[in-house]
Amino acid sequence: MAVERTLSIIKPDATKRNLTGKINAKFEEAGLRIVAQKRIKLTKAQAGEFYAVHKERPFFDELTDFMASGPVVVQVLEGDSAISKNREVMGATNPADAAPGTIRAEFAESVGENSVHGSDAPETAKEEISFFFAGLELVG
Repeated sequence: MAVERTLSIIKPDATKRNLTGKINAKFEEAGLRIVAQKRIKLTKAQAGEFYAVHKERPFFDELTDFMASGPVVVQVLEGDSAISKNREVMGATNPADAAPGTIRAEFAESVGENSVHGSDAPETAKEEISFFFAGLELVG
């Protein structure tokens, strides 16, 4: 297995309900380490830039409004196969389809307010991490 880094975002629905610690415990229990972390408030424009890949999708405005609606915790997770491990711990996007014990099964309120975001591939992880973090902020 290769050691990887991936971006994780704890979304406004989860920070509003003070779930940051419980969510991070699930990542750590799965063997992922948090090597960078900060709590920020995105503007709608910043959320739009981050989610630009979805600009033509019908849910884009709703997504960017939601992501700008409250604080988020952006973080970098590191570990063996971190990208796939993170996605496994998060669970399916639709909480109704998420496996028991996953973050979305336990904490998501809906498909749109699903508590967490995670990179889906090594290239995406690299781009997403650099969107929020400078190299000096990744402390390993």
